[in-house]
Amino acid sequence: MKLRHEEIIRKMTLKENCQILSGKTTWTTHEVAGAGVPAMFLSDGPSGLRRQAGAGDHLGLNASTKATCIPSAATIANSWDPEVARAMGSVVGADARAQSVQIVLGPGLNTKRSSLCGRSFEYYSEDPYLAGKLAAGFIQGVQENEVSACAKHFAVNSQELLRMHSDSVMDERTLRELYLTNFEIAIDEGKPHCVMTSYNKLNGTYTNENTHLYEILRGEWGYDGMVVTDWGGSNSYVEGVRAGMNLEMPAAGDDSALQLMQAVRQGTISEDVVNERVDQLLDVVLMTTAVKPSEPVDSEAQHEKARAAAEKCIVLLKNEGALLPLGRDAKVAIIGDFAGNQRYQGAGSSMVNAFRVDEPLPLLREAFPNMVGYAQGFERLDRENEKLAAEAEALAKKADVVLLYIGLPEGFETEGLDRTHMRLPQNQVALIERLSKVNANIVATLSCGSAVEMPWISQVRALLYGGLGGEAAAQAMVRVLSGDVCPGGKLAETFPVEYEKTPVSQYYPGEEATSEYREGIYVGYRYFETAKEPVRFPFGFGLSYTTFEYNNLSVSQDGVTFEVTNTGDRAGDEIAQLYVGLPGAKIFRPAIELKGFRRVHLEKGETRKVTIPFDRYTFRYFNVQSGAFEVEGGQYDLWIGASCEDIRLRATWQVKGTGKQNPYASMPVDCYRNCQLMDVPDTAFQAILGHRIPRHNWDKSKPLDMNDTVRQLQYAKNPVARLAYRILTGRVNKAIQNGKPDLNLLFIYNIPFRGMAKMMGGMVTNEMAEDIVFLCNGHWHRGIGRLIKHYLHRPKLEDAK
Repeated sequence: MKLRHEEIIRKMTLKENCQILSGKTTWTTHEVAGAGVPAMFLSDGPSGLRRQAGAGDHLGLNASTKATCIPSAATIANSWDPEVARAMGSVVGADARAQSVQIVLGPGLNTKRSSLCGRSFEYYSEDPYLAGKLAAGFIQGVQENEVSACAKHFAVNSQELLRMHSDSVMDERTLRELYLTNFEIAIDEGKPHCVMTSYNKLNGTYTNENTHLYEILRGEWGYDGMVVTDWGGSNSYVEGVRAGMNLEMPAAGDDSALQLMQAVRQGTISEDVVNERVDQLLDVVLMTTAVKPSEPVDSEAQHEKARAAAEKCIVLLKNEGALLPLGRDAKVAIIGDFAGNQRYQGAGSSMVNAFRVDEPLPLLREAFPNMVGYAQGFERLDRENEKLAAEAEALAKKADVVLLYIGLPEGFETEGLDRTHMRLPQNQVALIERLSKVNANIVATLSCGSAVEMPWISQVRALLYGGLGGEAAAQAMVRVLSGDVCPGGKLAETFPVEYEKTPVSQYYPGEEATSEYREGIYVGYRYFETAKEPVRFPFGFGLSYTTFEYNNLSVSQDGVTFEVTNTGDRAGDEIAQLYVGLPGAKIFRPAIELKGFRRVHLEKGETRKVTIPFDRYTFRYFNVQSGAFEVEGGQYDLWIGASCEDIRLRATWQVKGTGKQNPYASMPVDCYRNCQLMDVPDTAFQAILGHRIPRHNWDKSKPLDMNDTVRQLQYAKNPVARLAYRILTGRVNKAIQNGKPDLNLLFIYNIPFRGMAKMMGGMVTNEMAEDIVFLCNGHWHRGIGRLIKHYLHRPKLEDAK
């Protein structure tokens, strides 16, 4: 391979080439002054820029500079509008350029397998097509500022529990259709300069060194950008470089560079491979560092852009008797802790130090001057408080309408910790029931980053889902409540009746060695629509203050065209959705799949012609025998809907297939054919895997090794290690019970021993991490001796020849 930066690389020594592929600090790369290579600054950014002002840490524990907090990815997804995503990417990119950040670590676009994932708020959708389109828009917005975007986490990162240890076990078809199509679209259309690998293993190999993933990324998709690890996500530096990684983050001291130098000199990896990885990294380093920082952003203009986006993301889920919008003279009571202390973003590495945050109460007083008062109603933590509940009840009796601000507490949705259920805190549910007995007109606003169960839905007359709407969320919500804005958002994920009705509930999370994706391709609405399982609110659902009519569907080889008319009495947005299915398909598949969408704005009485084109994703499936995407021939059903259930227009279209045989014809996979997935037998799962099912549980009879986690100290032979586990577990649980999960403790709790050598800036080397494992396995005295020896004699790169 011809190097694009051969002249620069020739000026660099082997030592410098091996060093530049690993970070210098928490957020910066190495500079090579003699070769004219500057350092590059990376920063978190899926919900807004998080450039730390002082000492860097990955989890956002230390203060960051001021920036614009945009709606979370899960909230942006409810806009169903790539232009909204692009506008928000541009906001983040502008902040980044003004603050001399070269790479924004976002968007996150993993498929939302389970609503319980602690980082669901950072991901767009349960549907890979929708996620890919929105991520592409965000990437384009960031990069129009001459700042690089980084698509993450590649791939199949679906749980926070044991995320640096767990092995995601799935069949190839599920991988390609559900968990890589989103990245394929984002990379093809968004063209990010950077991709971040995930922490987990995929079918036995850590993603950062998974050659199969790199063959797809760089081979099939033709991606020529750089690949960076997640922070501490490098298992083997040498194997990562061999597979295709360009940058290990954060700083691992001299250890990684020394390992790579040794591998080159021993002939276990070619220096040409190292040079190729440096060449790919230099593409981005030289391109981004050549751009001069811009002037400071206009924070007010940025805020207004965030507000405009948040307005398009709000979903009207219920509006009994057209209670909304409320008139200015409405006599309202404002109840709920989320009105006095709003929640507008998730927790963890994406937390933003916002320029300005709109507060609900002043805005509500201005919008509804007849407001009778505010009552907190409940504690943020799920604790009963009769005094607060009684005050809320008394206030509700004085009002014509109750505006009830509810949601998930911060501790329910955070990096490092998955939810254990899909319910609202019980004290909020109890308050809803109590208030409904004294005031029938309850309008609830819901703040959270993923689906919740709603057994209480009959006790409210109206419900607005605001998600996590960013710094301007409060104003956006008030403008929808008052009717200044007509809600047009729709759900980017299904809201089930109960979590236990989803097949993933039987397999999630993977609690020990593996996480088994036994539900296969039937995630979210793909399962509910195929199994005919009722849901609370379907994928793509959202009401409006106006009404829409669909007519005149026509189909051609290029796509579908139809008309949408605003038949109501006010302007509004409609999101038309194209779904495809193949009745009687020989190859099992979901009954219905999203294959296109379009958001359109219509004035009162206006009719617009809408075209949704077919593309290479429309009719394809992945054939595990041919190892490629194929098309099954037949007469496909085409549905145009206002949601996956609310189908307005229907047509059929004959499609010529590629003629490949059914790879499942002789397999015992009736549970997949019949969509009976609550208890997938081993025989069926093994059949679609194509190999034996890996052991799910830890083998506790074996000694701990480098890829085991601190959590597994409970099985250590060393009693001091077991005591350390009990102390750490107590501290972790206490923080969770207090509603403030300690992200640093959670990170430590789930980190593999090898991660200590990746996250401590060289204070702990790989040899020292091995010594700690040796010590924990019962070799106390020898382990301590080895640890001290290796600490005192840590090798230094400057001494290497």
